[in-house]
Amino acid sequence: MQTRREEWYTRRIKEKGVAMLISTKGQYALQLMIDLAEHNGQGYIPLKEIADRQDISEKYLESIVKVLVQKNLLLALRGKGGGYKLKRSVEEYNVLEILTALEGSLSPVSDLEKRRASLGACKTYPLWKELDRMIQEYFQEKRLMDLATPELAGNDFVI
Repeated sequence: MQTRREEWYTRRIKEKGVAMLISTKGQYALQLMIDLAEHNGQGYIPLKEIADRQDISEKYLESIVKVLVQKNLLLALRGKGGGYKLKRSVEEYNVLEILTALEGSLSPVSDLEKRRASLGACKTYPLWKELDRMIQEYFQEKRLMDLATPELAGNDFVI
């Protein structure tokens, strides 16, 4: 019995081939982290400022920052002068840890390791295992600092 998500994946794969799905939350988490990296050193940044710059609902971002704070990727300060900032230096973050904080596994096959017993006998298991390794390595190598352009921070005004 497949879940709705697995049914969607199955249909998508039949229609378009292998697909990896990064949710909107994962995409917006990455945008939010890039924004904070670009404004790093400016103290705590109010969520409203980030939401306005990124054109994302502040309410939606609240659910994302909650997870990022719980996963120790961000620091939060409530009250006047409060907001969010990176917990570590920009250089220490990679895309994999940001995406997996919101997405969990990025494996192309659900529960790859748990299903190893059944897939192990299957000739496709090495294929899925190798693809999983490639995805992990790709996002591990991508650094937040490589995506951020701090020299452009502050140039987001409208005339």
